[in-house]
Amino acid sequence: MISKTTIDQVYETARVEEVIGDFVQLKKSGSNFKGLSPFTDERTPSFMVSPVKQIWKDFSSGKGGNVVAFLMEHEHFTYPEAIRYLAQKYNIEIDEIEQTSEEKEQANERESMYLVSEYAQKYFEQTLWDTEPGKAIGLTYFKERGFTDETIKKFGLGYSLDQWEAFTQSALDEGYQLDFLEKTGLTIVKEQTGGETKKFDRFKGRVMFPIHSMSGRVLGFGGRILTNDKKAAKYLNSPESDIYHKSKVLYGIYFAKQAIAKEDNCFLVEGYTDVIQMFQRGVENVVSSSGTALTPEQIRLINRLTKNITVLFDGDAAGLRASLRGIDLILEQGMNVKVCTFPEGEDPDSFSKSNTYEDLVLYLEENAKDFIQFKTSLLVKEAANDPIKRADTIRDIVNSISKIPDRIQKEVYIQECAKIMQISEEVLYNTLAQINKKEVNEASKKIKQEQQAFQVVKNDPVVEKVDVQYELERKIIEMLLLYGNQKQEFEDLVLKENEDGELVLEPEIVEAKVYEKVYLDLQEDEIELSNEQFKSIYYKLIENLNENEDFSIKTFLADLNQDMVSEVSSILMEEEQYVLHDWERREIYPKEKQLGVAQLVGETILTLRCNLIKNRIQKLQERTQDHNGDNSEILEEIVNYLQLNKLLNAKLNRVLS
Repeated sequence: MISKTTIDQVYETARVEEVIGDFVQLKKSGSNFKGLSPFTDERTPSFMVSPVKQIWKDFSSGKGGNVVAFLMEHEHFTYPEAIRYLAQKYNIEIDEIEQTSEEKEQANERESMYLVSEYAQKYFEQTLWDTEPGKAIGLTYFKERGFTDETIKKFGLGYSLDQWEAFTQSALDEGYQLDFLEKTGLTIVKEQTGGETKKFDRFKGRVMFPIHSMSGRVLGFGGRILTNDKKAAKYLNSPESDIYHKSKVLYGIYFAKQAIAKEDNCFLVEGYTDVIQMFQRGVENVVSSSGTALTPEQIRLINRLTKNITVLFDGDAAGLRASLRGIDLILEQGMNVKVCTFPEGEDPDSFSKSNTYEDLVLYLEENAKDFIQFKTSLLVKEAANDPIKRADTIRDIVNSISKIPDRIQKEVYIQECAKIMQISEEVLYNTLAQINKKEVNEASKKIKQEQQAFQVVKNDPVVEKVDVQYELERKIIEMLLLYGNQKQEFEDLVLKENEDGELVLEPEIVEAKVYEKVYLDLQEDEIELSNEQFKSIYYKLIENLNENEDFSIKTFLADLNQDMVSEVSSILMEEEQYVLHDWERREIYPKEKQLGVAQLVGETILTLRCNLIKNRIQKLQERTQDHNGDNSEILEEIVNYLQLNKLLNAKLNRVLS
């Protein structure tokens, strides 16, 4: 259990823009920041972060909240985990209560798998440093690779003893369940004849590379064997599980994310040691796909941090052409891609080890080629003087260009390709048009097939009715959040009889805080918010504003449950989406609300009154239809309400028919 004082300190210290900036590339947009949604696949930014309000909103998925809500949504943390993550990030001391065996059993399945993985990482690391086999075999191997003690500890490298169930038995003794050891793939369980089960360590006798999520949680492992056993795979990865999906993970992303955002570029390599060696040499913006073919999910992970990728290939990389397919995937995501190959016999690991930081950086700068230059030089060599192969090469390059979503970029690449391949731009444009037409036809065919599969009965379009009451209650919450403690001069309307005996509304100026005005008006009219969530937020707001002279949205959000946090963030960030469209550049200047707070409050309360009167009139009219006797009293009440409604609408400058 984490103390309230610690939680308050975490909320007070954590900056939403700093935390989200570790996961998403944010760019300044007025007083806010914007970036690509980390929850959907998009090319136009719809993700907004407000440093002033300390909240975020993703307009493409509808999600939003404070800094803790982001970690819970993005990293699937529980609330305590999010607090612990922030405490660690901001060096806040936190009292961790050791979990008992019973508590471990009660943890949910996903969390149990995380706990098992984190225990395994610590166990393998301890084995590396504190046991004789670990030091003699594992540590020696890492030292031979040129890794320093600091680097080994930073990446959490370890060693799994060459014993059948050393790790498994240790984990069971600590209270971890065999079920979760098996689900994470750390332990292999086999049924024996006679109903007995045999269990043994998957990574027996291997040096261990923990694989972290973007937030630093251990998802799985890569293990390298050190013996010459030809039957065993050189590298072995954790199997797919609820927490580890190879296609969605990049090795080193946790350590590289800040450098990637800062350098606005990401180096993509093949292996674990490539990442570690380059990082140790000082090039920290480097990640690896860990020997798997590059996937769209992995590219999108990088896309949140930068639009630029430089793919690094070994000097004698086998299957280089197959690797080019990954480049097409990068282009499809609208990213800029460069390619750099190392001298023959070298790879990122060996080259980084034998060169200084300055030499490494200089080599990468001078040898990183634009993808089209690289692809042409590679394929032209293959085609040589064969016209048919040359034609296939040109078609291959144009096919890559067709993947680029940006039209200007496409045109620039076509012009460049025409120069390099010594062919007219017109021919290349025609080829591009043919490829695009084919893709459009295929997409159209697919849509028709789907339409045939799902025949929908066509009805007249139904216009969605606006829930006026809901919108007005939402507006009240927004006003209290933004202006609750502001003192304003309000024009109160007092119902009086004039000299002719007619009812009129006379204005009366009163000075009050916004929250006082809203509360007293609703109390006077005995109005209670109908939406249960709005009602809960409303009373919490009134209480908070009344007790705290220096009301802060950040502090207020810290005391709400996550559903309320999401709702409040949506309300506060609603109008920020229009900032995304940059209206002022189009010479459209929306009026800022704070220019007329008193008017906004007054009109909202008046409109709410009018809406309630309208609903009351409707119910009274329904009563007259159901009532067969004397309706004179009901009709008189209706007339009074109609007269009041007319007066209120006149004040709002509305004409009633």
